[in-house]
Amino acid sequence: MPSPISPEIWPARDYSRVPYRLYHDAALYEEEQKKIFRGPVWFVLGFEAEVPNVGDYRATQIGDTPVVFSRNEDGTVRAFVNRCAHRGAEVVRYPSGNAKDFTCIYHAWCYKLDGDLVGVPFRRGANGAGGMPKEFNLKDHNLTKIRVRIWKGIVFGTYAAEGEVEDLETYLGPLMCEHVGDLMRKPIKILGYQRQRVAANWKLYHENIRDAYHGSLLHEFNRTFGMSRLTQVAGGYMDDKHRHSILFQYAGSDSDEVARAAYAENGVQRGDYMTLNDYGITRHFVENKLGISTRIISVFPNIFFHQIYNTLAMRQLRTLGPGEFELVWTLFGYEDDTPELTQHRLNQANMVGPAGLISMEDGEALEMVQRSTQPDTDKAGVVEMGGIGEIRSLDTRAQEVTIRGFWAYYSQLMGLEPAGAQR
Repeated sequence: MPSPISPEIWPARDYSRVPYRLYHDAALYEEEQKKIFRGPVWFVLGFEAEVPNVGDYRATQIGDTPVVFSRNEDGTVRAFVNRCAHRGAEVVRYPSGNAKDFTCIYHAWCYKLDGDLVGVPFRRGANGAGGMPKEFNLKDHNLTKIRVRIWKGIVFGTYAAEGEVEDLETYLGPLMCEHVGDLMRKPIKILGYQRQRVAANWKLYHENIRDAYHGSLLHEFNRTFGMSRLTQVAGGYMDDKHRHSILFQYAGSDSDEVARAAYAENGVQRGDYMTLNDYGITRHFVENKLGISTRIISVFPNIFFHQIYNTLAMRQLRTLGPGEFELVWTLFGYEDDTPELTQHRLNQANMVGPAGLISMEDGEALEMVQRSTQPDTDKAGVVEMGGIGEIRSLDTRAQEVTIRGFWAYYSQLMGLEPAGAQR
């Protein structure tokens, strides 16, 4: 069913008003699956370090579609849709493992590691009867392949053929190549996984991750211990098309006295600040040449990287319908980390994930938005912090312009860009 939503839905051409209907419309959600998650984009499947050996595989999801990537016999990484060509059952049933081949449990159709069909039981029938027609050809029934590209140890994929999407480095642009490339500057090791389900529309998470304004207002932990404050040297930058973004922060660039006076003056901090018995979780060892203490990076459409002090992770967004999504957090460090540094990264990982000191608050906030906007989908939210009109990168976190940037690119991709819109 085509969505009745048209470019006229936007009350403002600079996306400073966001219609609530965009979070709830089921027909629009179906179009997003086609135009974005199966569209002319590069999405991230995982890390190459997750499949180091021949036969290693990981099951993942792009939009609503189940996908597997694996290490093939020739050492390359391949990816395919996890859906048997016979009756549509998921072929790979476990989240990860090692296999010699992939066999569907329903009728035992067997596929090679690269997704090629190699076996159909009783293809010639039984006792001289039945079987597949003589013109049946195995090569016509491989699993749906996804084009794969490895960059800095990250496994990217796309449904688009050559020429239908930019080459990967162009798609990422200089901003992402610099910052994601810096996070992947040396071999990584996987430290673990977390999963978090949020009862909210997937685009609300894109807004949240680009929302520089809320970081020290919703998250008291950030404000209290100076991990992210509006009084610090910080910014929110986007690539030229506004499809990717980074929020960054320099801890220690303000003073506790100035910051606490500002938050008290603005009516944010109304009680005593919390304290800790052990401040180890708030220690920061500068690791990058830029001295940035926090980087929250959004790579459109399904991946977010973070460096929050010394904890590192990739967050993969998986859609589960118009009103629900799942985040899969892959925590990582570097192969040459000392055991003490690895333990420090894991200790700081308690700030993120479904039970983290920061991330659980984001999940709760997004579910509140989803619930409260449902009854009035003809109304719209206000996105004016940082100014209206031109969409541009700013050297402050007291802004939401990066959110408007997301909607600008989203609208172009979805064919919902209003006439005369800001880009």
